[in-house]
Amino acid sequence: MNPIATARARVNQWFVNRISPRDTVTLTQRNVYILPTAPGFMLGLTLAVLLVASINYQLNLGYVLTFLLTGSAVVGMHVCHGTLRGITMNLIAPDAHFAGAIVTIGVNILSQRRSPRYGIGLAMMGTNHWSWTDVPAQGSARVQVAFQPQRRGLHRVPALTAETRFPLGTFRVWTVWRPAAQVLVYPAPELHPPPLPPGEPRAGGQATVQRQSTGEFDGIRPYRRGDPLKQVVWKKTAKTDTLVSRDAQQVQRFELWLDLAHTGISGVSGLGTGTVAGGIALEQSLSRLCAWVLLADKQGLQYGLRVGGQELPPGSGEAHKKNCLQALALMGS
Repeated sequence: MNPIATARARVNQWFVNRISPRDTVTLTQRNVYILPTAPGFMLGLTLAVLLVASINYQLNLGYVLTFLLTGSAVVGMHVCHGTLRGITMNLIAPDAHFAGAIVTIGVNILSQRRSPRYGIGLAMMGTNHWSWTDVPAQGSARVQVAFQPQRRGLHRVPALTAETRFPLGTFRVWTVWRPAAQVLVYPAPELHPPPLPPGEPRAGGQATVQRQSTGEFDGIRPYRRGDPLKQVVWKKTAKTDTLVSRDAQQVQRFELWLDLAHTGISGVSGLGTGTVAGGIALEQSLSRLCAWVLLADKQGLQYGLRVGGQELPPGSGEAHKKNCLQALALMGS
C-alpha cells in the first residue's frame, strides 16, 4: 500500500477518534476549518505577480485591479466560512438492513439565518460521493448519504464530512462529524434456500413428525366451505389449481423450529467459529436461517428460532420476525 495513503489514513483516524460522537451537531468556529483550494492558490499567485508588475512599472490601473481582486477574494473567504458556520445537522437513525445492501442515512440541515445558504455538500468521510443541497432562509433541507456494510452485526455510522466552496471556489470550508447512531445489519438471506425443516411434535404430543412431498411445513388439507381466506395456501393453490387450506388442528400438534443444527451445512459444529472454515460455515448457516425466517413469515406460519444458545418461542408477525433477524445479526457478538 502507498505509504503516503497509509499515513494519511492514520492521521484521519486519529483526528476522527478525537471527536465526541453525537447525532446532533451545531457548527461553530471551533469545528469549522478553511483552506484555499487549488484555484485559490493560483489566484494568490496571480495577485502576487500583478502586484510585483504594478510596483515595477508604476501602473495605477494595475494597483486597482490587484486590490479589487484581493478584496473580492477576502469577501469570498468570509462568505464561504459563514455559509457553513452556524448550521445544525441532525442525523435520522437508519433502519436495519441486510448485509450487502446499501444503507441510506438521512441528515436534516437547519439554518436560523435570514438569508439562504448555497452549495452545502455532505459525504461519508474518505469518499467522493457527495450530496449537495441549498438551505433556505430560516428553514431546513434534507440530505441523504449512503454506505454499504458487508458484514452482519451492529455497525456505527461512519464519520461524515460537510463542506462548501461557495461563492468563488477559491476556499474550501469543511467540518468532520462523528455520529453516535448505530445500524443493525442482518445476515444476507440465501438466494435459493432449501425447503423449511419439518415440524416438531409439541411437548407431550403423541404425533410423529410429518412432511409434505413438496418439502413445506406440514398442515395442509383440501379447502372446506367456511374456511377463512387467511388459511388458504395461495402458493400451493396456484401450483395445483386446487384450493387447499392450512389445517389448524394439525398445526396445533406440531411446531416449526428453525435451528442452527438443522441447516445441513457441515462445519458449524465440527469446526470452531474462530477458524476460517468454521466462520464461513457459520455465516452460511445464518444466511440460510435468515432466508427461512423470511419464508416462514411470508407464509404466515408460527415458527421459533434456536441459535447460539438462545431460544425464541414460536410466534408470528412483524415484531417476531424482527426479533429473530436481530438474534441472527448479533449471533456471536
